[in-house]
Amino acid sequence: MTQGVTTWRFPRMFWTGNAAELCERAAYYGTFIALRTYLIRVVGLDDVQAGVVAGLFGGWIYLVPFFTGAVADRMGFRYALMLAFGLLTVGYGFLGMFSTLPPVVVGLSLIVLGGAFVKPVITGTVSKSSDEANRARAFSIFYMVVNIGSFTGKTIVAPIRIQMGVENVPWFSAAASLIALILVALIYFPKENGEESKSRTFSETLQGMWMAMSNLRFLALILITAGFWAIQGQLYASMPDYVLRMAGETYKPEWYANINPLVVVLFVVAITQMVRKWKPQNSILVAMILIPFSAVCMAASAWFDGMVNVFGLEMHPITFMMIIGISIQGLAECFLSPKWLEFASLQAPKGKEGTFLGFAHMNTFFAWIFGFIFSGFLLRKYCPEPGTLDDVTRAAHDVALAGNGPMPEAYAHAHYLWYAYTGVGLISLIALLVFMGVTKKLDEGKEPTAA
Repeated sequence: MTQGVTTWRFPRMFWTGNAAELCERAAYYGTFIALRTYLIRVVGLDDVQAGVVAGLFGGWIYLVPFFTGAVADRMGFRYALMLAFGLLTVGYGFLGMFSTLPPVVVGLSLIVLGGAFVKPVITGTVSKSSDEANRARAFSIFYMVVNIGSFTGKTIVAPIRIQMGVENVPWFSAAASLIALILVALIYFPKENGEESKSRTFSETLQGMWMAMSNLRFLALILITAGFWAIQGQLYASMPDYVLRMAGETYKPEWYANINPLVVVLFVVAITQMVRKWKPQNSILVAMILIPFSAVCMAASAWFDGMVNVFGLEMHPITFMMIIGISIQGLAECFLSPKWLEFASLQAPKGKEGTFLGFAHMNTFFAWIFGFIFSGFLLRKYCPEPGTLDDVTRAAHDVALAGNGPMPEAYAHAHYLWYAYTGVGLISLIALLVFMGVTKKLDEGKEPTAA
C-alpha cells in the first residue's frame, strides 16, 4: 500500500482477519440468539436461571477484552487468533456435546475468553494494515463484515433450530470457529515490526477503569444509557422465547432480530449526516425517546384479534408488531451510536478523554446482565416455558398455537413483559433529562463571571 494514497486494496492479513471476524460473529450471534432457549430446553434451567447465565455470558464478553488486549499483542496476531479460535471451537463444542450445567459453563467461559482475544486482535489487524489515509475505509469494511457475520449467523440457525433442534445450534458455531482457525493457521501473518505495544497492562486497565467508574458524571451516563441497551438486548433475551411461546415453533425470531442490523445499514449514514451538527445530547435524546416506544409496539400485538392483513399478506400480529418495534430500535440506534462517544468524551476531565472513551461501552456490560436477569423473571411470570405448566394448561397452549382456541390464562398478560421494558425506557429518558439539566447548571456555575 502506497502511503498517503487512498485505495481499497489492503494486505492479505487484513482480508484474512476480516474473514475470520465474519466467522466469529456468525458463530457468536448464531448461538447467542438461541442461548436462553438452549439453556432451558437442553440444560434444564428455568427462566430465571437461564437469564442469569446468559446475562453473565453476554456481559463478560464486553469486559474481558480490556484485559486480553496486552496479552494478544505480545503473542502476535497469528498465534493470538489461533488460540482464540481454538478456544471458541472447543467452547462451542462443549455446548454441543454436554447437556449439564458445569461443562456448559466451562464451554461458555471458553467462548468468552476466545472472543476476548478476537476483538482486540482483529481491530488491531485492521489498524496496522492501513495507513491514516485509508483507515476510515478499512474500518468501514470491518464494520460491514461484522454486520454480515451477525446477519448470516442468525439466518442460518433458524432452520437448524426448527429442523434439527436447538441442541444442534452450537455445532454450527463450532464449525464456523474451526473454519476461522484453519484459515488463520494456513495463511501467513507477517511478524510485527517491533513497535512497542500500546495496549494497557492489567494494572493500567484497572487504574483506568477505577478512574472512569469513580467519576460520578460518567458513571451516571453509563447507567442511564444502559437502559437503552437493556431494551435493545431483548432481541436476544426475551424476544426469541416470547415469539416461540406465543406464536409457535415454526416462527423465526432469529430472522426478526436481523431487522435491526438491516435498518442500521440502510439508515445510519443518512441519519449520521443529518445529526452531524447537532449537539450530541440532542441526538441521544431522540434515541432515548424512541426506545420505549419500540417496546410499546412489541406489546401491541395483544391489541389485535386474529391475523393481520398487510398489503394482502396474512401475518401473525406478533410478527407484524415485532417488525415495527425492532425497526424503531434500529432507527434509535442510528441516532445514539454516532454521538455516544462524543457525548461520553465531554464528561471526562481534560486530558483524560482517551481513558474514558476506552470504557464508554461499559453500558452494554451492565445492560446485558440486568436485561437478561430481568427478562428471566418477567418471562416466568407472564410468559412461562410450556414445559413447566400442568398437563391441562399445556394442552390448551398447544391448541392455541394451532389456531384452534384462545391462549390459556397463564399467557393472558404475556405482553406485560414489554410494558415493563417501556418503563425501563421511560425511567432512562427521565434520568437523561435530569442529567442534562443538572450538568448544565453545574457547568454554568463553573463559568467565570464577567468583571
